[in-house]
Amino acid sequence: LNAELSYVRNDVINHYALSFNLLIPCETNNLHFSWHVKSKVEYKLGFQVDNPIAMAMPQANISLQGEVPRTLSVFCVELSCTGKLDSEVTILMQLNLTINSSKNITILNFKRRKMCYKKLEPEVKSPTSDKNSSKAIFDPVNTAPTTSTRVFYISVGVCCAVIFLVAIILAVLHLHSMKRIELDDSISDSSSSQGLSQPSTQTTQYLRADTPNNATPVTSYPTLRIEKNDLKSVTLMEAKAKVKDIAISRERITLKDVLQEGTFGRIFHGILIEEKDPSKEKQVFVKTVKDQASEVQVTMMLTESCKLRGLHHRNLLPITHVCIEEGEKPMVLLPYMNWGNLKLFLRQCKLVEANNPQAISQQDLVHMAIQIACGMSYLARREVIHKDLAARNCVIDDALQVKITDNALSRDLFPMDYHCLGDNENRPVRWMALESLVNNEFSSASDVWAFGVTLWELMTLGQTPYVDIDPFEMAAYLKDGYRIAQPINCPDELFAVMACCWALDPEERPKFQQLVQCLTEFHAALGAYV
Repeated sequence: LNAELSYVRNDVINHYALSFNLLIPCETNNLHFSWHVKSKVEYKLGFQVDNPIAMAMPQANISLQGEVPRTLSVFCVELSCTGKLDSEVTILMQLNLTINSSKNITILNFKRRKMCYKKLEPEVKSPTSDKNSSKAIFDPVNTAPTTSTRVFYISVGVCCAVIFLVAIILAVLHLHSMKRIELDDSISDSSSSQGLSQPSTQTTQYLRADTPNNATPVTSYPTLRIEKNDLKSVTLMEAKAKVKDIAISRERITLKDVLQEGTFGRIFHGILIEEKDPSKEKQVFVKTVKDQASEVQVTMMLTESCKLRGLHHRNLLPITHVCIEEGEKPMVLLPYMNWGNLKLFLRQCKLVEANNPQAISQQDLVHMAIQIACGMSYLARREVIHKDLAARNCVIDDALQVKITDNALSRDLFPMDYHCLGDNENRPVRWMALESLVNNEFSSASDVWAFGVTLWELMTLGQTPYVDIDPFEMAAYLKDGYRIAQPINCPDELFAVMACCWALDPEERPKFQQLVQCLTEFHAALGAYV
């Protein structure tokens, strides 16, 4: 990464820098640390990984015990994945510093996170094929090849060449015909930063929201897996059958305070009793419906709740259980996050901002954006399209950890964020990319567009985007090149990231992995000025 993070400067420890658990790109295998001291300081170095099956123990190119050099030096730590399974690994590097061999010991803990992926096993040739191949190349010693033998080998060679050429032609035709999604997990550091810091001419024109660029919308996107937002009619019985395997008894759930309430839906703070040990309990979110909810609304809640089911990532919050007993209102359970909905949290921060300007910093907001981008990067790798990324569909806890949720009940709890454009479907018009508005087409690139709007929400502490634009005019407004204006006190570099996300051509928008790296570098630069 083209960024530096200072942990100790002028004998003062930067505790905030130590608390930041930095995400390492999967293709980065080495970390470099620079250090030096003015007087004698002894050190001890140690490492821990939470999943030794996915990552080998880190190795340093210096001894694990000795003296800190008096001149500026750099040491390297190697982080090598084993390739045995897919997992996000947390690495802890502990550095113990002792001054003048006394009891004055300072302990520095450096935390990093890295995604490791399972390597594909090479194909093993069967014994039969080995025997065949050995027979094919066998030539008796001291026996001159006959004319028929030469003709046979020439024929085999010509056949192999023809088969090879046909395979190449078929592969080219296949690549041109299929629609695929690009997974850029192996982007180099330099290319990732250049992709955002040096946007194309078309993208640069979006930096002024009051100037249209008159760009012609693109109608076909050959390298993106595009998904239509077709709402297939699912019956309530079918919806319940899909979640039957995670259904639990109503007796295990206790409802406490109402956290959010809409026309037909509610979110409660609840308590779930452990099945194996009734003396243990844990806090949960409980999504449910009121008595007047229709069967269609109940079905939609259950169906949309399954969007992230089965996915595991530190920045995702999938459902854990449901209650679908006869005679009871259906309930959907998610792990509890004590500061709740991100949009409501941001608006609360805005209310107290006048009395407490330090309530939430710009660096905190960028850290939230990094977490959302990490979760979306994971979804993109799994070819899952969210279709409704926004601050209202994220939750946060008191450690400022952010997790992305599904959009079940969002239309009811945030009715002003959804609009019907005459097709009998409420959609988040102000967060949607142009191709989604016009052609009802969604892809990872349309999720990137929504991420740009979500980043704008973060920097404005929960304001509504395009609040003065008629929802029916949004498509024409975007097609003419207009975008939401740069928020007050938002750095130009951060608004440039948003602008890249709003490129008309989905191919010109950055990938989520690029966004993670760019925002991480920007976050580190903000820390350098603190």
